[in-house]
Amino acid sequence: MSADTNSKRRLRSQDWFDNPDHIDMTALYLERFMNYGVTPEELRSGKPIIGIAQSGSDLTPCNRVHVELVKRVRDGIRDAGGIPIEFPTHPIFENCKRPTAALDRNLAYLSLVEILYGYPLDGVVLTTGCDKTTPSALMAASTVDIPAIVLSGGPMLDGWHEGDLVGSGTVIWRMRRKFAAGEIDREEFLQAALDSAPSVGHCNTMGTASTMNALAEALGMSLTGCGAIPAAYRERGQMAYRTGRRAVELVWEDLKPSDILTREAFLNAVRVNSAIGGSTNAQPHLAAMAKHAGVELYPDDWQVHGFDIPLLANVQPAGEYLGERYHRAGGTPAIMWELLQVGKLDGNCRTVTGKSMTENLEGREASDREVILPFNRPLKEKAGFAVLKGNLFDFAIMKTSVISEGFRERYLQEPGRENVFEGKAVVFDGSEDYHHRINDPALDIDENTILVIRGAGPLGWPGSAEVVNMQPPDHLIKKGITSLPTIGDGRQSGTADSPSILNASPESAAGGGLAWIRTGDIVRIDLNQGRCDMLVEPAEIEKRKADGIPAVPADATPWQRIYRKSVTQLSDGAVLEGAADFRQIAAKMPPRHNH
Repeated sequence: MSADTNSKRRLRSQDWFDNPDHIDMTALYLERFMNYGVTPEELRSGKPIIGIAQSGSDLTPCNRVHVELVKRVRDGIRDAGGIPIEFPTHPIFENCKRPTAALDRNLAYLSLVEILYGYPLDGVVLTTGCDKTTPSALMAASTVDIPAIVLSGGPMLDGWHEGDLVGSGTVIWRMRRKFAAGEIDREEFLQAALDSAPSVGHCNTMGTASTMNALAEALGMSLTGCGAIPAAYRERGQMAYRTGRRAVELVWEDLKPSDILTREAFLNAVRVNSAIGGSTNAQPHLAAMAKHAGVELYPDDWQVHGFDIPLLANVQPAGEYLGERYHRAGGTPAIMWELLQVGKLDGNCRTVTGKSMTENLEGREASDREVILPFNRPLKEKAGFAVLKGNLFDFAIMKTSVISEGFRERYLQEPGRENVFEGKAVVFDGSEDYHHRINDPALDIDENTILVIRGAGPLGWPGSAEVVNMQPPDHLIKKGITSLPTIGDGRQSGTADSPSILNASPESAAGGGLAWIRTGDIVRIDLNQGRCDMLVEPAEIEKRKADGIPAVPADATPWQRIYRKSVTQLSDGAVLEGAADFRQIAAKMPPRHNH
């Protein structure tokens, strides 16, 4: 766009820094920026002011690459004629935040909304990486609706332990089974885990971090190929520079999240999630992003639009390889190229590149067919999430791409009852109860037991915890039974290889059916009918309700109390009630002056 055209367009930031109707306010807004060397000519120039939402810090190791990476973003912004202003976002670190980082997604969202709305920013680069930094950023971008673009930090390099690939997260679940079986000691357990993290970056598996950054790309909110570039690669800095340049162009083109985040874009993301073997955490995060974008994304969309999609990415936990080789094979664009060829992707969707998805994917066929398989020769057929309901919950999902042959043979292949399983429930109230009692012989847990955990949802934990992928008791692991059917109202790590039934809504703490199940009840799981029921008479369930909802921990912080009073269920995205009423607020209601 020419300078003459640029000069005719009044930018949002000029209401702060070049407002002839409020010279006193202009002076106030300008004055303090001078104290570190910014010139009034810069801020009054009419050049786009681009915020850089800095999610990297020492508290967020997965995103720490951005501390250095934003230098290249700044270069790109400057070279394109913009002015960069960097600011911190609330830290969200999945591995370390207690009681769960899920509490912080909505808090980070609220904070970012206030920054994007209340400060003189014309556009923003959203730096992402660890699981919930991506959805919180895109939720806020939709609410405010100024031009925005996602820059992910990228996964770590591939990890190796004693000659074997070890993926972040997946190695933990594998090693804890070996430890329980007595095959390794504590030091070997720790060393294998440490070897899975060889460089800067987020999870090198297709856990929630890689999943959500792939889905940001599938939604059209990042430059093509951005999501999978390893953090340590030179291409990551090059992508940062190009993202900074593009952020300025987005402002002049007035291309906003509301122009990109359509229902068709979200359905593309649902399909891509199946094809990559993506995390079950994608369900509440996409639901939350869609709600804030004003898009109807229904729980059954995961079954209707995603279930029949085959698994094309041979990446842990559903496959064999890790993020570094996935990137070299073509990454998420190669997956989307496969879907586009067979009409399983809407190529007309707009993207932050300024081009359609079809244009972005031209020439993006995979270069390594061991890692990214053709649509007609997939790793697994029908690899999406199974959507379930019944008297235990109104909604839950099961990740079918991680159903192992051993699990399928043991539970889902009884002649005449394929994909149907019945077992005795053993119920745990929270993970503390599980860890305390899982090896108790009195529970009589065998290979036909279904492990149930409750009190792990948004209200119960609070925040919803990744605790549903419970491993069997040690005596079964020593017999070679490494996974049992599990059900819960919490979540599961995106790096886990357990086909759990999870994200159950409504949760136990909200009076859902899991509140009324008892140890010893028989549960029937019928994947053919999409049902999961406790085989208990309705009258007995009503009688049990007199016992009340199982207790959950008290609020430990002010935010936990606020969160519990306003959060919705996982089926709905676990968003704050009423927050989705606020959309496109930058244009609808400019912020009032502060003096």
